[in-house]
Amino acid sequence: MERNEKVIAGLQVIVTELSQQADGHAIQSRIFASEGFTKLADKYAAHAAEERGYVDKCIDRILDLGGEVKLEAKKEAPLYKDPVEWVKYDLQVSRTGLSWLAALVEEARTDYTTFDFLKKYYQDEEEDMYWGETQLELIECIGRQNWLVQQL
Repeated sequence: MERNEKVIAGLQVIVTELSQQADGHAIQSRIFASEGFTKLADKYAAHAAEERGYVDKCIDRILDLGGEVKLEAKKEAPLYKDPVEWVKYDLQVSRTGLSWLAALVEEARTDYTTFDFLKKYYQDEEEDMYWGETQLELIECIGRQNWLVQQL
């Protein structure tokens, strides 16, 4: 199989960016737990673990393809005490990431192994985006305070 440098570079971007997101979700989980929002804390703790699994898959695939994995610097990301503001922020991250990820999935189309797990990762991220959209619609419908009570 011909080595696809664009795919390897894209996988490295996922390693760097998604490990940052996983750390952010783990920290955000602890913030929500300290505020008593147990459901959100549990959701984001599980989400962080799931993201770390995707990071591991990307690292393994880079190595399988003969690439070199890098531990790159990560830029600072915001954290929020306000759960609603966090959902808005996280939704925007999902939307932006899906646009970029779609191009990488297409680039990997002839590498069936990479394509397969990137497609699953895309679907998982898409579900996250839909969850965020649904939560914001629910907040609009039932009100902020009622939604927050559901997160306890």
